[in-house]
Amino acid sequence: MSTAPARLRTKASWLVNQAATVVHRLTMDESARSGARRYHYGILAAIDENGPSSQATLSRCTGIDRSDVVAVINELADAGYVERAPDPADGRRNLITLTGTGTHRLQHLEDLVSETQDVFLTPLDPAEREQLTRLLARVVEHHQG
Repeated sequence: MSTAPARLRTKASWLVNQAATVVHRLTMDESARSGARRYHYGILAAIDENGPSSQATLSRCTGIDRSDVVAVINELADAGYVERAPDPADGRRNLITLTGTGTHRLQHLEDLVSETQDVFLTPLDPAEREQLTRLLARVVEHHQG
């Protein structure tokens, strides 16, 4: 394996991109083994935290493109993890609600995500993991602003 040039290895943007590539691979491998798809965890977590939500709201709060949200909700509904129902306040849209089965699936995925985080962050001690997460959250929040 070749070593990246020192100029790259000292650039936070390059390092974040490399780290994202690693964690993406780890997440995809774990998701495939569990029968989950890329965005299932995020959508289920958003509904669990925010309650019944429109597809547009789920797209905004997860950062997932609207067309991808529709496909994910279709998969989750087909599996019985979520239900669609007309929004009483606006009949033109549906609200997506987590089912009991969906709550169990979310917990299973939460466990898998935690395991993946542990593998990804293996070289860091607990304080470093918290610090890295805090710093990345601060950068992301600043730019989402």
